[in-house]
Amino acid sequence: MACHTVTVRGCAGNRARLPIAVRSPGTPLLRCINHQKAPTIHLQRDSITAAQPWIPVFGYGGHIKATTRELVIAHGSTTRHYPLQKVRHLLIVGGHTLHTSAVTNLLKAGTAITFFDIDGTPVGYLYPYGYQPEDGVRTAQERATPYRFAQSLASAGLQSRLLLLDELCDCIGRDIFYAGELDFLYQAREELAASVTMEGIRRLSRLTGDMYYEILSRTTPPELGFRRRAARPYNDPVNAMFSLGYAMLYGNCCVSTIGAHLNPDRGMLHEGAGSLVYDLIEPQKAMMVDRIVIRFAREEISENDYECSEKRCYLDTNLSNQLVQALRDSIDQTRIDTQVQILRDALLTNAEFHVLYW
Repeated sequence: MACHTVTVRGCAGNRARLPIAVRSPGTPLLRCINHQKAPTIHLQRDSITAAQPWIPVFGYGGHIKATTRELVIAHGSTTRHYPLQKVRHLLIVGGHTLHTSAVTNLLKAGTAITFFDIDGTPVGYLYPYGYQPEDGVRTAQERATPYRFAQSLASAGLQSRLLLLDELCDCIGRDIFYAGELDFLYQAREELAASVTMEGIRRLSRLTGDMYYEILSRTTPPELGFRRRAARPYNDPVNAMFSLGYAMLYGNCCVSTIGAHLNPDRGMLHEGAGSLVYDLIEPQKAMMVDRIVIRFAREEISENDYECSEKRCYLDTNLSNQLVQALRDSIDQTRIDTQVQILRDALLTNAEFHVLYW
């Protein structure tokens, strides 16, 4: 897979060069950022061989079995088979039927099993007798220089947002930028690429993020009351929908980081609890969540779908269910797992670090 550039048009006529990955037929398109290169990764779903040594099972109603040779996961109309020796970590999220024979065979094969609440919060684990968790990857994570990863993460986050704004501009058919805003975002992108300090990278990331949501607000109906990304409690339905989407994306990514034995609280771009997860979802928000929320705000929501009080805004159950389903279709677990694997490889083998986006 090679990485080339594509011209992205701003509504005001500005143009910028963004990297784009070119794929062969049948291979999912992945944009990446890092020295104009893309990872040579081919993604397939429901493969007999795990693409990574951790296997997540999400939602409810799945049936998990295992023989001495293979792991079998039946979920709805889909059944997946994995060679048992390839599975190092099984991640069970939500409510499923787990056969005790599967637990026995998995533990005998040296596979760890971690259980999560439906929102992706880890609640417990089963380890084989004498099992030693992989300390190497966490040691490498602690020793890593944050700058090496933070610059690529922040740049990819900004580029994915620019692409969504450009898409919305075409969809709406009018200019959504105030004078100088698009030029500022392009300039910030150049400054991110040249920034040599973590303070500078984090400052630009926060500044462009705040500006992005203010620009997004101009694409939504004024009566919804969305002006910018706000802190809890949310007083408008758009912020409430963003919160729901980001929580789902966070949970999916948290599962992958734990599956890879990474420390979710040791980030590169962000700091504090869950900081690594926030790092990894930053470039995925625009495509996996923001696009869906803006579509709902523009096309799906009505005044009967939410209720705002003096303290907070409540989403109607039917709207929430529709939004959750749309987000489930939009959040790409394969892409998330691949990004986590890229980070893991970069930490353990000093391989080149790529950020997938769009």
